[in-house]
Amino acid sequence: MQLFPKTHFDFLGLRWKFFALSGLLLGGSVVSLMTRGVKYGIDFTGGTVVTVTFEKPLELSRLRYAAAQAGMQDPGLQQFTGTNTFVIRIQSDVKQSAELIESQLTAIQGVVGSENKLRIDNKEYVGPAVGRYLFRQALLAICLSLTLIILYLGFKFKDLIWGVAGVIALFHDVLATYGFFSILGAEVDLLIISAILTIGGYSIHDTIVIFDRMREKGKIMRKDPLGQVMNESMNETLSRTIITSGTVLVVVSILYFFGGKVIHHFAMAMVFGTIVGTYSSIAVAAPLVYEWNLRLTRQNRPQSVPPPTSRPKPATQPRLK
Repeated sequence: MQLFPKTHFDFLGLRWKFFALSGLLLGGSVVSLMTRGVKYGIDFTGGTVVTVTFEKPLELSRLRYAAAQAGMQDPGLQQFTGTNTFVIRIQSDVKQSAELIESQLTAIQGVVGSENKLRIDNKEYVGPAVGRYLFRQALLAICLSLTLIILYLGFKFKDLIWGVAGVIALFHDVLATYGFFSILGAEVDLLIISAILTIGGYSIHDTIVIFDRMREKGKIMRKDPLGQVMNESMNETLSRTIITSGTVLVVVSILYFFGGKVIHHFAMAMVFGTIVGTYSSIAVAAPLVYEWNLRLTRQNRPQSVPPPTSRPKPATQPRLK
């Protein structure tokens, strides 16, 4: 399906502008991560999870106000749809005493009012050791996925540079998303890690589609320079990229605006990651492959000095192998 007529954008001609833009994006992310850090959720830091049920319906905003009045520091609140049951996540570095939790719940009951009784259904504690284990597992999942992607793309395209370029673009998306959350001061938990992995899968899939078109075009345009083959391929897949990214953006934008506070940060990560992932496939992955092959071709070219009266020959352009 073609959304546009045949386009002729010189994406590779803009590669240094793309690199500069990505450098600013990643530079800002690194500075924020080094200065502000990342605010990790209870899944990674530890804390207490309490499940409570009220006899009568209660607005989530009302419970949030009551929790703040009870002295709970930025608790995570979640309501089970269609019920009066809520989950309260209290983040802390050390295990809070049962007396403190009880006193805070009593204070919540006082703010809500005695006519709407509160019942404690469950109370759990997530220790720092468990949080560190979950963090290590999440980090392992990200590193393992990056390694397998390099091997897969290197095998598929018979050259590791394709895999390395794809993973650099993927790392670009992950680091940019992490920096985005650091700048906003938003909480990162297991749900956000799952969003980041989803973003990575979407981004690398988009990159593979573009790379695969380049390989197909390379078989047809054997005598044409690599830059022309790559530009033709990116222009031919542009409609597909915009249609796919657009439909994903519509869905995650609906989740962002109407999904509620529980999945607000997840949807925000998906919106940002979809935009950055689409950008990196065209502006990071493909230009890296081209620049690598261009430099490789220059290194392999004989370094002879032409006579003063002869006209210089045009620079040799790399070909797609």
